Amino acid sequence: MASTIENRMRTPELQSFGTEVRRLREAAGLKQAELGALVNVTRAYIGHVELGKTRCRLDFATRLDNALHANGDIIRAWHELLEKMKSIKYAAYFVNFPKAESTANLIRVYETHIVNGLFQTEAYAKVILPDPDEFSTRINRQKHVMDEPSPKIFVVLEESVLHRQVGTVEVMREQLKYLLELSEYPSVHLQILPTIYVEEARAAFAIATQSDRTDAAYIVTATKGMTSVDPEELANLGEAFASLQAEALNVRDTRALIRKVIDERWT
Repeated sequence: MASTIENRMRTPELQSFGTEVRRLREAAGLKQAELGALVNVTRAYIGHVELGKTRCRLDFATRLDNALHANGDIIRAWHELLEKMKSIKYAAYFVNFPKAESTANLIRVYETHIVNGLFQTEAYAKVILPDPDEFSTRINRQKHVMDEPSPKIFVVLEESVLHRQVGTVEVMREQLKYLLELSEYPSVHLQILPTIYVEEARAAFAIATQSDRTDAAYIVTATKGMTSVDPEELANLGEAFASLQAEALNVRDTRALIRKVIDERWT
């Protein structure tokens, strides 16, 4: 249980800082225990920093920099870490899920009204998120999740989303063309759900699965949303997603439909 909690505390920013510390330690030819002795901490603490499980203080980053003769690289990385963490402004009800999403190796998404945030073009996202900070957070979230090596992503998208105008005709045409492009990615499996009734599908949701097979879900509600790690709820969502996939068009037919909608509605 403790390791699961630690994994949820890790963020891409902390992991990036830890990777830089490890790179410089290895370049100096030191083991974790040897570096720990130089800066008066345990080997385990060095390991936690390198894995992104803890955020060290500036004075400790300075000691690391001096011990590794890093010429300020670790101090600069620490300040970059601080700035990145300040810039992330997720809504309170959404705060835990992006962390799980950014470290997941499998993501399942069901969307009912708009294109999922991971797959929005900048123009489409700006219409939905006019606030500059929220828009910037959305784009950073995309980069964190979609950078290589990207997780496997399975998406079921309601057909109505292809027809619902967000912004101008040009914005919609660009967005749908981008969905076509994404559908060709080896890691992305996009399916369109025709306008039919699926009993298990009551609201949009996403499930992020970690390498240790632990799950977290984000479920859209009438006014905001909620993050859940309840086993029963996760099991129900997993079954619902399987039903949605079974009713949705296959990947090839999905591409054909998107092309048809572009030609008939967004040109």
